Amino acid sequence: MRELRTLPKAHLHLHFTGSARLATIQQLADQYGISLPPALANQDFDWGDRGQDWSYFQNRYDAARQTIRSAKDIHRIIREAAEDDVMEGSGWLELQVDPSSYARHLGGVNPAVEVMLEACQDASRATGIGIGLVLAVSWSASPEHAEHIARVAARYAHCGVVGFGISNDERLGEPDNFVVASHIARDAGLLVTPHTGFYTDYRHVRRCVELLGARRIGHGITAALSSRTLDMLAQRQVTMEICPTSYLPLGVLSSLRQVPVTTFQQAGVPVALAADDPLIFGTRLVGQYEIMRSVHGLDDQALADLARQAVCAATAPEEVAGRLRSGIDAWVGA
Repeated sequence: MRELRTLPKAHLHLHFTGSARLATIQQLADQYGISLPPALANQDFDWGDRGQDWSYFQNRYDAARQTIRSAKDIHRIIREAAEDDVMEGSGWLELQVDPSSYARHLGGVNPAVEVMLEACQDASRATGIGIGLVLAVSWSASPEHAEHIARVAARYAHCGVVGFGISNDERLGEPDNFVVASHIARDAGLLVTPHTGFYTDYRHVRRCVELLGARRIGHGITAALSSRTLDMLAQRQVTMEICPTSYLPLGVLSSLRQVPVTTFQQAGVPVALAADDPLIFGTRLVGQYEIMRSVHGLDDQALADLARQAVCAATAPEEVAGRLRSGIDAWVGA
């Protein structure tokens, strides 16, 4: 078996705060006098009984986010995320972030985005990995706020912003509320990539594709239960961003064997493996590939195919994408 860390990859579903090293969050908490939940303070990734509700995750995430208060903090987290991804074979990284969450510490939404873009550029120069920024809103956001963030994303479309996302618990909103925002993003040439099909059923996934023009779906695992939806996803080549370690803790699935990567692949639906929030779930990108190898029995050729699908779905420049594809071919042929 080939070493998975040397398999060239594109990492397409990684949240800014969730990408942080636990030690960094702990140090920032000490610096600002913030008390962290025991699970973060003690590096405890044991989620106990399965079936925790979303708030259990959100409380941890919000606590970590409160420790990020300056441009220096943002530069540090993005630099470390880039370093960690490079060590795992990534040549392209897309970080998703809701800039509204950091605006009050940085002078507003636009200044926050500019700090993050500068941090991405600095990290890219230092590590060699290409980095794109996906600006996101919560599913609970008003249409007006979503449209505002989409316009901000459009403004920076040629400066490192590559997409517009909708994150958080998708039960909090309906795709209809994000039609205008998604059109603003798409008209600027940006990717639209909402989280859906985590708790909601396949109909929510379909509406994200049909109404919002989503070209990638964050998670989308319930789409595997509908043959009609699978056919639509395959026809449109909508890529599913699958994060295997995100589903058991929140009771979405009861076993890693249930992660529907093979179902999507057999239906002709592209899949991009990703880590989502390793700060919270404890597993980075290589660990997701290792699960597909050890639990699902995928051989090196199948794992390389998954890596190619992620590269194909990435917003990376062709120079970067071509280099990654060549590297994947060399990895298989080694």
